Amino acid sequence: MSRTAEWIKAGSVQELKEKGSSVIKGGIAVFSHEEGIFAVDNRCPHLGFPLHMGSLCDGILTCHWHHARFDVCSGGTFDPWADDVPSHEVRIEDEIVYVNPLPRAANHVQKYKDRLMEGLEQNISLVIAKAIVGLVEANVTDAEIAAVGIAFGTRSGSGWNSGLTILTAMVNIIPKLDKTGRILALYQGLVHVARGSAGRGLHYLLGPLPSADASFDRLAGWYRNCIEVRDTQGAEKLLITAVDKGMTPEQLADMMLVAATDHFYLDGGHVFDFHNKAFEALALAGPDQAKQVLTSLLHMMGNPSRSEEQHHWQAPINLVEPIQEAVQALAQTGVQPSANGTSIDENRVLQQLLSEQPLETVTLLKELLQAGASPAQLAQLVALAAAERIVRFHTQNDHRDWVAVLHTFTYAHALHVRLQKSEEPLLNRAIFHGAMSVYLDRFLNVPAAKRPKEASVAADSAVGTDDLLQLLDQRQQVDRAAQLVYDYANRGGEIEPLLNTLGHALLREDAEFHTFQMVEAAFAEYDQWRGRSDAFALRAQETMLLACTRYLAAHAPTARELPHTATIAWRLHRGERLFEE
Repeated sequence: MSRTAEWIKAGSVQELKEKGSSVIKGGIAVFSHEEGIFAVDNRCPHLGFPLHMGSLCDGILTCHWHHARFDVCSGGTFDPWADDVPSHEVRIEDEIVYVNPLPRAANHVQKYKDRLMEGLEQNISLVIAKAIVGLVEANVTDAEIAAVGIAFGTRSGSGWNSGLTILTAMVNIIPKLDKTGRILALYQGLVHVARGSAGRGLHYLLGPLPSADASFDRLAGWYRNCIEVRDTQGAEKLLITAVDKGMTPEQLADMMLVAATDHFYLDGGHVFDFHNKAFEALALAGPDQAKQVLTSLLHMMGNPSRSEEQHHWQAPINLVEPIQEAVQALAQTGVQPSANGTSIDENRVLQQLLSEQPLETVTLLKELLQAGASPAQLAQLVALAAAERIVRFHTQNDHRDWVAVLHTFTYAHALHVRLQKSEEPLLNRAIFHGAMSVYLDRFLNVPAAKRPKEASVAADSAVGTDDLLQLLDQRQQVDRAAQLVYDYANRGGEIEPLLNTLGHALLREDAEFHTFQMVEAAFAEYDQWRGRSDAFALRAQETMLLACTRYLAAHAPTARELPHTATIAWRLHRGERLFEE
């Protein structure tokens, strides 16, 4: 053997036999066992306890902190909740032991991806967290990391679930976050995917139709008919056939969402929102995942609640027939949005949406669409009205009613996103559905919470983002938190640090599903208004910040167990000694 300066001298064979183990430079534990010499990293990969303080018997090295067990030769773990411990090559020359300071070669990126998949399959949050930290530190892209979770979650028998929605939403907000926030966002999303799929079997795809001669329009019509009669298996075969035929994501989105809007505001808005998130997830995972991602949506089409069948959509004011008549009128005129854009009195539309005159709202929306108004712009105003309901939501309401105003907002946001990408006229009817949900939420603004109008602190007082996090350590600081954000923004505080702080206010909690939806939708809608500096747009930006803050404050603090696990994983990756604290 040709020794080099890089190899570490670990002592003589006899010395190691007498001592049993030794820790050498670089934090490597060297063991003499059963006539062999073995070297592994001295840090237990579970939580970092020194392995030289463990026990070695029959070739199994056991850490005494949590009893993780490892093959001392390869470093492989017997326990799925612990990672393999890195092993090091050992050479003996003239009865002197030398250890290679570099662990045996491995494809670390693939290793972390494999561990991430194992963590998802076993639903082990610490394994998921460690894998994410490793992938982030290896400069793997957010989309590539998320794609592992999307592939796992969409093949689950549970179908598209809240965890997949959270994951996609959290990837969307990562550009607003620092590195810690990025890790927490991926971790929260992937842990919820694992939880949503735990204990479920696999979904095996059906085959396509034997012939793909049918036109796109014919396939879309058949699909729509299957959804109407709740035939999800027929719908799956048609969807897979459409993918094989080469329909683009935009064509597939139109086909699926037309069927999803044949009835009003399905499942309180979740159906449209989940469809939108699935197409955003598909953009992350890549077109090869189209069949698995899109068919995962079909389980929710088997028996969704149809709002037009619910009493409060029919009485005391019938909201259903006026919408159906408006949609029919639009179909007869066949009006397309004006190429040059149609000027809209945005404040008038907003006030009408927030009024107690739903039939006048339907008429106004119909007339604006007939005049060539942009459907996406109208959907944006519906989302703004829904956000205003959250800003004016009074804490005297039942706490569970926060979800009602949240559903309208996330539905309208999803509609806004899709209408920016689609010219399908049938999707415009969803604008009416969202507008009526805004109307039905009106009693949740009685009494209406006061919107901040004036600064609550002296002009020369500093208002920082850390103040917000400290405030949210206390329960039910809804109005105080909104006032703080108002003061910060109106004192010229930088918005990027505020958005990062709001993101951390979410990610440091064991947040429930709807809070993730709220933050992502508010951030996205804020960005849509951010390009303008007129008074209406500035107020719209303020509305999004206030709505986000109030919802966060209403649902904080929590036990914060999930983010604590992610923090442990990152500290372990940095080599910190948790056992010494």
